Amino acid sequence: MVTRDLFNVRPVPAEDAVAPLTEEEERRYVALLFKELGDTIAGHGWARCPAWTREDRRRLVEVARRLSDHWGREVCVAAEDESRLRLWLAGHEEAPARP
Repeated sequence: MVTRDLFNVRPVPAEDAVAPLTEEEERRYVALLFKELGDTIAGHGWARCPAWTREDRRRLVEVARRLSDHWGREVCVAAEDESRLRLWLAGHEEAPARP
C-alpha cells in the first residue's frame, strides 16, 4: 500500500450547497451580469439566464432592478422553469419560440 501526502486539500461542500462569494467577487459578478444581460436585452428586448440556486435568482432580480434604474424603463423578471429566469423590457412580453 502506498501512502501519499495530500497538500492544499479541503473538504468539498455538499452538492446542494454553494460556496458564498466574497464581497468583491459578488460585486464583479453582478457587474458582469449587468453588462452582458443589459447588452442582450438592449439588442433583443429579452434574455434568458440559468438560475439554479436562490442566490442566482436573487442576483438576477437585483440586475433587473439596476437595469430598470439605469434605463428608466421597467425590466421584468419571471421564472421559465425551475432552472431558468427570463428578463425582458416591459412591452416585449412575447417570448420567442424555444430552440
